[in-house]
Amino acid sequence: MVSARGVVDGIDRRIIQVLRTDGRISNADLAAAVGLSASACHRRVRLLEETGVIRGYAAIIGGPAEETGLVVLTQFTLDRQTEDFLIRFEAAVRRCPEVQDCYLMTGVADYLVKLKVRDAADYERLHKEVLSRLPGVARLQSSFAIRTVVAPIERRG
Repeated sequence: MVSARGVVDGIDRRIIQVLRTDGRISNADLAAAVGLSASACHRRVRLLEETGVIRGYAAIIGGPAEETGLVVLTQFTLDRQTEDFLIRFEAAVRRCPEVQDCYLMTGVADYLVKLKVRDAADYERLHKEVLSRLPGVARLQSSFAIRTVVAPIERRG
């Protein structure tokens, strides 16, 4: 069973795997899939949530509505890697609605940011008005995605 530190056991791992496949599964079906009573399963899921092992649930959107627009992957190098620079950059990135993901990296770039924009003109606007003005940015390099090969929902199962 998950401990207060968030350490999971084999049953917790099975619960997580089933939820990755179907986050909307009923508690009764989840319990049956992992071999627990409904009440025991519910307690474990709540503990996984409370300890932060399960941080949330999301709808993965696909199809025509998702296919419009461009995905841009941008690498940012900061002037300095001090805690103050990192905090200020991360706070500013969180306020940018076009940002889908942001990762603190090792290697040449300090951050890798996944953006979603309408088109090249929208990216140009974003670059001029937001990205190049983010706190501490010394350099940024962007690449446009041609197509999605593997999406998060495809990793399940």
